[in-house]
Amino acid sequence: MSPRRGPRVTRRGFLIGTAVVGVGAWVGWRFGVPAGRLAIARALDGAAPPGGIEAPPDAWIEVTTAGVTLYLAKVEMGQGIHTALAQIAAEELELPLDRLAVRSAPTDRGLDDRNGTGASASVSGSWGPLREAAALTRAMLRAAAAEAWGVDASGVVADQGRLVHRERPGETLAYEDVADRLDPEAAPDDVPPFKAKGAYREIGRARPRVDLAEKLAGTGGYGLDARMEGMRYGAVARPPRLGARLAAAAPGGAREVPGVTDVVIEDGFAGVVATRRSAAAKGVAALDLTWEGPETPVTQAAVDAACTVRGDEDPGAGVVVQRDGDPTRALRGRTDVRASFRTAMAAHAHLEPQAALVHVAEDRVEAYVATQSPTLVRDLLADATDRPKEAVSVTATWLGGGFGRRLNVEVATDAARLSRASGVPVHVAWTREEEFRHGYLRPPVHNVLEARLEDGRVAAWRHRQASGDVAFPFLPAAAQPLLGADFGAWRGATSPYGGMARRATVAERVELPVPTGWWRGLGLLPNVFATESFLDELAAAAGADPLAFRLAHLNEDEDDVQRRLAGVLRAAAEAADWGGPLPAGRGRGIATSVDVGTCVAQVTEASFADGAPTLHRVVVAVDPGVVVNPDGVRAQVEGSVAWGVSSLLHEAVTLEDGRVAPGNFDAYAIARASDVPDVEVVILEGDDVPHGMGEPPLGPVAASIANAVVAAGGPRARSLPARWT
Repeated sequence: MSPRRGPRVTRRGFLIGTAVVGVGAWVGWRFGVPAGRLAIARALDGAAPPGGIEAPPDAWIEVTTAGVTLYLAKVEMGQGIHTALAQIAAEELELPLDRLAVRSAPTDRGLDDRNGTGASASVSGSWGPLREAAALTRAMLRAAAAEAWGVDASGVVADQGRLVHRERPGETLAYEDVADRLDPEAAPDDVPPFKAKGAYREIGRARPRVDLAEKLAGTGGYGLDARMEGMRYGAVARPPRLGARLAAAAPGGAREVPGVTDVVIEDGFAGVVATRRSAAAKGVAALDLTWEGPETPVTQAAVDAACTVRGDEDPGAGVVVQRDGDPTRALRGRTDVRASFRTAMAAHAHLEPQAALVHVAEDRVEAYVATQSPTLVRDLLADATDRPKEAVSVTATWLGGGFGRRLNVEVATDAARLSRASGVPVHVAWTREEEFRHGYLRPPVHNVLEARLEDGRVAAWRHRQASGDVAFPFLPAAAQPLLGADFGAWRGATSPYGGMARRATVAERVELPVPTGWWRGLGLLPNVFATESFLDELAAAAGADPLAFRLAHLNEDEDDVQRRLAGVLRAAAEAADWGGPLPAGRGRGIATSVDVGTCVAQVTEASFADGAPTLHRVVVAVDPGVVVNPDGVRAQVEGSVAWGVSSLLHEAVTLEDGRVAPGNFDAYAIARASDVPDVEVVILEGDDVPHGMGEPPLGPVAASIANAVVAAGGPRARSLPARWT
């Protein structure tokens, strides 16, 4: 009898967790639990992107007499992923991008995306399988034309959407002309060679967004826009405080509300179906509900006290996730710099609230959901409706922002329960208040760092980090004791500087009475804020230039990632005129990070007066490997800078009266356009495969700004959001 809408195990999390359980059990048995956990942490830190989608070419690409359509399981939520993936497909298809239609794939199309759209892995994870699907389709098109002409396939060339007779170049067929001759069952066993980088026509070029025209015209569909014939609107009762459970429910006066057609009360669930959304909301307000628990309301003070590094009182607390040498012994003799940093809880604050339209029919479930993981939603709906997965079709709509919140979409199961009970399609959309108060949050984070310097270099570095859960709520229970610490929470906490003599990072898990989970970049922003701020403090203590100090601790000749990291540091510094003259009162700050294989460095130029900074200029150098769409890369960087500025200046969720205090944007500030400076982007390609681009640029933003404030004569920021007065 639990109405809890908290996180649950996702398929992606299940797969990660299952792998961790298997590998961790073996490593733990072989080397002992601490060594096993360290080995798993190292593997996760350097892991390849989540695996791609295994599907036949015709699941991705449909060629008909009307044209060529690319179906994508990765979801468009404003990040431009459909454009980048379309460029990859068009490249291998030998098809102009404007002749390729792009559609969201329903789950019953065969593109079983086990990972959803997250982890900045859409391009890096799809790079291989999508190129294979397109190259195989190109081969089948050539074979179909060869059959039409009665020649060998080697006598046909695919060129910009045309199939050209090699010996009679004036004789051509459009792809659409041979659509009826294509046989998906006759796809070649061997993938044809991919195009050489020097022959690219689409990849590496700034292309307009494929969804731009529909968005400008307002003809595309978000979750809030989804409609079906005969549909009605639903609303569901939510607990009045954190941890409360529905003990009893009765219709009360709901059935008398004009427009209400059904009242649905099941185990731990109470909702209303109506002809209008407003009537559904009034119906829920008229229900007779009894809530129970918790005995003591959850308080902000309790959360803050719980999320505190315990290392001083309990040296054995936490899990070692990085260790080179023995910094603890070195720090016993002398600690030169010690610092502490905190980051507050935050909301996802996307503009479009959760929304889903679900029709539970006798033999089929059809759903349109604003979700980052349609495959997960399909599985949830199959469970909720007692239907086989094969009978459930979920199509992801466009998303008005995701940021990790839509990897789990409770609204879809709410709509399914109401639809099954009422027998009609039901659309449920959360209100803004539901969105703020009944989802999950970015957990609070506490970082404590200590270091010893010798001869102007870091001789010992120890980092302790405490955080609420990020990934753990979505993993199988067996994975948690093996890992000991949540890899999502310590993302970005390990030091990338191989030139440090001794270094260690310890992650402490904090179990909180507040639902926490995926949030853009996971722990990347708060942890890099701490480590790169602390590195500036060390540079100051050593009397060194912050850029030179960082470069001095990178082993460029021994490690490819550190070589690329040094590359972005130098590129950002050069573009920002690091060391050059500045107007009076201004300072420059630099910071860097590595995330999912992408290296980022940022230089911020800022001044500080009356307790607040003014951001004049931000220069970001990024090395994401192969760049599919430079304009998309720039957009991702600009968006991340805005996100980082928002966290640095404004974003914090607090608790009041046992519930999340902010219920709308009037009580939860985010960055305004006037807060965000001009952003200059320098793009490097230091690798021959694409890495992630969504979240990595978020890493150094807060630290770079905080370091610039200090350089401008302001105080050191010790918290996010920063409070300088």
